[in-house]
Amino acid sequence: MGNRNGTVRQRILGRRLRRLRENAGHTLEAAAAALEISASRLARIETAQQGVDVHVVKSMLDLYDIGGDRWTQTLQLVREARQKAWWRRYGLGDTSYVVFEADAALVQEYATGFVPGLLQLPDYARALFDASAVVRTHEQREAEVELRLIRQRRLTDPDNLLELNAIVDEAVLRNPVGGVEVLRAQLAHLIEAAQLPSVTFQVLPARPGAHASLASGFYVLSFGDLGEPDMAYVEHALGATHLEGEQDVGLARIQFDQLRTLALRPVDSLALLRDIAAAT
Repeated sequence: MGNRNGTVRQRILGRRLRRLRENAGHTLEAAAAALEISASRLARIETAQQGVDVHVVKSMLDLYDIGGDRWTQTLQLVREARQKAWWRRYGLGDTSYVVFEADAALVQEYATGFVPGLLQLPDYARALFDASAVVRTHEQREAEVELRLIRQRRLTDPDNLLELNAIVDEAVLRNPVGGVEVLRAQLAHLIEAAQLPSVTFQVLPARPGAHASLASGFYVLSFGDLGEPDMAYVEHALGATHLEGEQDVGLARIQFDQLRTLALRPVDSLALLRDIAAAT
């Protein structure tokens, strides 16, 4: 497992500052001494374990002889990394899945137990939260539902579009989470969502045989032109795990590609969705 500290913007900033320092020919110790900060602090900044303000970064850019567009772009990145993000009002820390999804361009999700969160209706989500081992007050549950709906807006936001490739077990579509009426509404919503340009929806048939992903669902997040390496995220009964090593993430990509070949094509998945909805 890789470094799990810092938001995506902090990580990008840290890598950029390290690259600028190295290209300028400064060791970590020499740069820290010139900046009058400790080497450990500079190391934490460069690995996104600690934030940094504009004034310190300006001193770095002066030391590394950086000007022009790179000066402006780097300071803009500092401001973005320090900006109080919308998800903080929901009490989410920097290592929450939602934090990384907020900067992702593509989510690939294999869902084994329930409809992907990005496609859930409020009543379906409420039923899942009520069945969870995590005890929530009414207010906490409604805040989590609201958070889920905010995430879903990106599927139709042309200025900040999120692409979703979802593979869902057929059993998920037949499980009456929240009751039959809730399931009917959820299936109708999935039929609409599966036709969005940003969504690729595939169903893994009920009897695909043995495959490498029987144990759990998982996600692979890709960050587009931000340059952040892909990340895998695995959900299980007792929590969730981030995976950031290239070997682990590469394996997740391979498994998702294998599932795509086992799943029905999107057009056939949509037809099955309609059949299940009609029979529910």
